[in-house]
Amino acid sequence: MARSLAEQTEAELGGAHSVLALQKRDHQVMEGLLERIERGSGVAREKALTALCRLVFPHAFAEEAVLWPVLRRALPDGEALTLHVEQEHQQINELFTALETLPPDSTEHRTRFGRIAELLRRDARDEEDVLLPKLQAALSVSELRRVGRVWWVVRHTAPTRPHPTVARRPPGNVLAALPLTGLDRARDRLDQAARRVPPRLAVAYSRTSHALAGVAGAVEHLPPLRRGEDPTTRT
Repeated sequence: MARSLAEQTEAELGGAHSVLALQKRDHQVMEGLLERIERGSGVAREKALTALCRLVFPHAFAEEAVLWPVLRRALPDGEALTLHVEQEHQQINELFTALETLPPDSTEHRTRFGRIAELLRRDARDEEDVLLPKLQAALSVSELRRVGRVWWVVRHTAPTRPHPTVARRPPGNVLAALPLTGLDRARDRLDQAARRVPPRLAVAYSRTSHALAGVAGAVEHLPPLRRGEDPTTRT
C-alpha cells in the first residue's frame, strides 16, 4: 500500500527538488499559518491571512497548470482524482473572495475562515495520502525532480489572489497567468507600501490597488480564460 507523504523523509520523496518534497513543504508552512490565523487577532491575524493567500493561490495554480496534467497522463484514474481536488480548489477560491468583503475580526469572518481552513486541510490530506503517493509510484525520481523544477518556476510566477471565474485547467488557467500575475503582484506591492507611508499617500495606494482589482475582475471573465475546465467543477 502506498505510504502518505507525511510518513516519508525528504530523501524518500526524491530529494529537495522533487515535486513531492516541494508540495509537502508548502503544506507544512500552510498549517503553521492556519494555526496563527485561528489563534490570532487584529494586525497579526491579518498579516498571517495575507501570507496564507500568497502561499495558497500560487501553490494551487502550479498544481492545476503543471502537476495535475502530469497526473492525468500518468494514472488511469487521474481524471477523477484531479477533478475532486479542482472542485475543492474552486470552493476555496469562492470562499476567499467572499471573505474579502467581511470585517477581519468579525464572527462571520471567523466562521467563513473556519470553513476555508477545513477545506485546505482536507485538500492537503487528499494530496499527501492519495494523489501524490500514486504519482510517486508512477514516475521515476528523475521525472519527479523534472516536474518539480517546472512546478517551482510556475509557483513563483503565478497569481497570488483568488480568481474563482478562471478555469481550473489549461488552457484557460495558463492564458490567465500573465495578466493576472502582473495585476495581483502589483496590488501586493501597493498594499505592502500603503502600510509604510503617510495616510494621504496610503489612500492613493489603496485606490490604485482597488482599481487594479477591478481590472483583474474584468480580465478573469474573458471567455478564453474559462476554457478547458470540467463543467462539474463548479457544481
